Amino acid sequence: MNLLILFLGYLFGSFPSGYLAGRIAKGIDIRSLGSGSTGATNVLRHIGKRAAITVFLIDVFKGVLSILLAKYFLLNDSWQVAIGLSTLIGHIWPVWLNWKGGKAVATGLGIFLGLSWQVGAATLGIFIIMITLFRIVSLASVSAALSLPLIMFLSFKTSNISLPYFVISLLAMTLVIWRHRENIARLMKGKEPRIGQP
Repeated sequence: MNLLILFLGYLFGSFPSGYLAGRIAKGIDIRSLGSGSTGATNVLRHIGKRAAITVFLIDVFKGVLSILLAKYFLLNDSWQVAIGLSTLIGHIWPVWLNWKGGKAVATGLGIFLGLSWQVGAATLGIFIIMITLFRIVSLASVSAALSLPLIMFLSFKTSNISLPYFVISLLAMTLVIWRHRENIARLMKGKEPRIGQP
């Protein structure tokens, strides 16, 4: 049963919401445009706001669903984390799209909302603050990712520290930063576009 849920987590994550948005809305392959990502930011730039919001919400839901499924079957913290990771892997490397998917931000948010809604909400708050101040999605995403392990650590009481939860916060941070390595290089050169810029 645990392995089946692990597989389902990958399938949830690999649901190609951004790719389908491009095909349905404009008949395009979103992977051939901009950053090549199937995530909401690339969808926003090349398809539009409504499609981007839809993709973002679906990608968040994928993460939440996988964790809620694990909790429904009373799986322990380690298995919850394993299923969360399988969902992230499915989102980043979907089998249906030749292993080329999104950057793990929205689905990662969904996973942490499922594990601890307080941690997910606080991380989302960091993202919103940064996007409001600077209007650069990649900067907001990386800032939220960097803050995630600290927020997760602060969420624990002395008596209930969950090592698997803390480990996945570090892994998620690493994945997001790695997926944004080209964005980070542009940020350092001052060439990363703001919202509304091509």
